[in-house]
Amino acid sequence: MPTADVTLNDVLKLLAEPVRLRVLALLERAELSVGELAQALGMAQSRVSNHLRLLRDADLLLERHVGASTFLRVSDARDGDASSHHRIWAALKSELAQSPEHTADLARLERVLAARRTKDGDFFDRVATEWDKIAGDFATGEARQRLLSHLLPREFVVADLGCGTGYIADALLGQCSKLICVDRSEAMLEQASKRLTRAGHTALEMRRGELDALPLADGEVDGVLCGMVLHHLANPDAAVREMHRILKAGGSAAVLELAPHKEGWMREALGDRHLGLEAKDVLTAFTRAGFVDVALDPLSDQYCPRTPDGDECSLALYIVRGRKKSP
Repeated sequence: MPTADVTLNDVLKLLAEPVRLRVLALLERAELSVGELAQALGMAQSRVSNHLRLLRDADLLLERHVGASTFLRVSDARDGDASSHHRIWAALKSELAQSPEHTADLARLERVLAARRTKDGDFFDRVATEWDKIAGDFATGEARQRLLSHLLPREFVVADLGCGTGYIADALLGQCSKLICVDRSEAMLEQASKRLTRAGHTALEMRRGELDALPLADGEVDGVLCGMVLHHLANPDAAVREMHRILKAGGSAAVLELAPHKEGWMREALGDRHLGLEAKDVLTAFTRAGFVDVALDPLSDQYCPRTPDGDECSLALYIVRGRKKSP
């Protein structure tokens, strides 16, 4: 690191060496490994190393270590806090444009960077078809859910209808200003409360009520979620009408549902009234309730419950979404 007793003569001696100026000029354009820098200079790496040591000692370079490689770049000099080395380098670098050596350095630098891009591109081209297996999956999927939820406005009130244990609402905790969980089951609300009550800036409310007579005021919320619930209801259309009522103008609703299936055991084991719902029927219910921009989002994901015999089945899912018309 430079010290207060560094003399002007020391600075001039350091920057009087043309190779060091060429090094600085290249490392201002790109962060390079020591090997890449030597290639761009057209020199042996051993010849470059001593110059790099002196420039690092003068605080003109920063280094970053990746495995066995060291990457270098020119250090930043804050306005009003530049060392004498930085100030003199700033005055000299414009003169390098006329240097034949610098012109040749830039040509070699472009080849070095092109080779780096090709190497990186070749790697990802080779592994693209296997990337999902190589890179691995996520433990819970929470990270991806939370990434998407950060797009929500901070002052945003969401209702999770038929919240169950709060497994869907969990992704929104901390990402909206208020979260209202509604379920007809007091026991389910207790489980959701245990899951969701933790530090965060989201106001959390648990409300017991029926989905066809929601315990929410007209226009109380900005968004509505209803995940895997409509097939439990005797009258799904009534629940969709209630979603529309509680939304503010311009607010959106999204429903996650099962496509029709033949797993009759789910009626008793999981309390299902319908063995899935036709997407067209849910789309129609949204339109009849007054929603606009109604759309179907097919999913590659599947619901995989265990049968009473312990076997796993895979059931298709879809999302229907819509928006309450703005004034």
